[in-house]
Amino acid sequence: MGERNLDFDEIIERRGTDSLKYDFAVRRGYPADVLPLWVADMDIRVSSYIEDALIDRTRHGIFGYTETGEAYFRAVAGWMKRRHDWDIKPNWLIKTPGVVFALATAIKAFTEKGDAVLIQQPVYYPFSEVIEDNDRVLVSNDLVLGDDNRYHIDYEDLEEKIVSNNVKLFLFCSPQNPTSRVFTVEELERVGDICLKHGVLVVSDEIHNDFVFEGKHTVFAKVKPEFEENSIICTSASKTFNIASMLISNIIIPNATIRRRFRREVAASGMSQLSALGIVATQTAYEKGDEWYEKVHAYIADNIAFVKEYVRQYLPGVKVIDGEGTFLMWLDFRGLGIDPKEVDRRIIHEAKLWLDSGNIFGKTGAGFQRINVAIPRATVKECLDRIRDHVIY
Repeated sequence: MGERNLDFDEIIERRGTDSLKYDFAVRRGYPADVLPLWVADMDIRVSSYIEDALIDRTRHGIFGYTETGEAYFRAVAGWMKRRHDWDIKPNWLIKTPGVVFALATAIKAFTEKGDAVLIQQPVYYPFSEVIEDNDRVLVSNDLVLGDDNRYHIDYEDLEEKIVSNNVKLFLFCSPQNPTSRVFTVEELERVGDICLKHGVLVVSDEIHNDFVFEGKHTVFAKVKPEFEENSIICTSASKTFNIASMLISNIIIPNATIRRRFRREVAASGMSQLSALGIVATQTAYEKGDEWYEKVHAYIADNIAFVKEYVRQYLPGVKVIDGEGTFLMWLDFRGLGIDPKEVDRRIIHEAKLWLDSGNIFGKTGAGFQRINVAIPRATVKECLDRIRDHVIY
């Protein structure tokens, strides 16, 4: 029959479905009637192939312990090869309930309590949480906003932070959330060389790898054979295909020793088999989801262009930070000359919007807001109209 779910302008009512994004505003301290553009899932219906596969699987009526076979690996490996030109082997793959679970697992497997773990703020806030919640010391090699309106890595500070804090583990976000940077091969090589020089294992969160609009995403492990032996690559279909609640990620670890330690820590957590429906959704996405993915990719690219033009025309004092990837946009409100806490207040209580305040991404995020544009265009416009009418005055 072909792909059916290609109307991305459709407004789908998510309230009343126990949606974290829509149904828990009051519990999270927000007004009940806020419009949410915060958490990184899409207000877009999944591929009809995924929908049909899940319906067929539920009709079977039995949901016992389920494991993946060769077909699952072929689906994952096929996607990684055709989309990212990386050949992976079956024994490299370890499945986890999510990428954040994998980050926490790596922290417990390769560091001890009191050890320093490196990140690059502003960065996805669970990076900080899993470090501090596991009694490790957070060290940040802060990204630097350059004159070109893009964020860059301070390599001298990176090396200094590693040496002075005896860092042995680096949680790397590539493509970068929230700044939308897609690092070049040259940037990845400099990072990897510094980490190799000082014996730092790189855990590369590449969950946004399929949303690149300028340049090309390069798998960190693919840059050099030495990096392949010194990295854990975290991937998932969850962002690409809007199946985050299916709780399944594909963690790829070429080095046998690193893989053994990681797998042992996964086992120590008590995790074994994952969701039957998550397996079905992921395998189907990678086998049959290309058309849906390519269309949604183009739609989001148009949303990004729409936001940039709207901000330029109608939101004086606000600036969109340039990036090359993800469906998350990083907006700089500092040009308004307003205290960041007041900006937050206006956004939440006057504009009635639930965005991600930059403060939660680290001190370097103060004065910024992150918005998710993997949503219908009308919702994007409604958000921007509310900022125009209720924040900028």
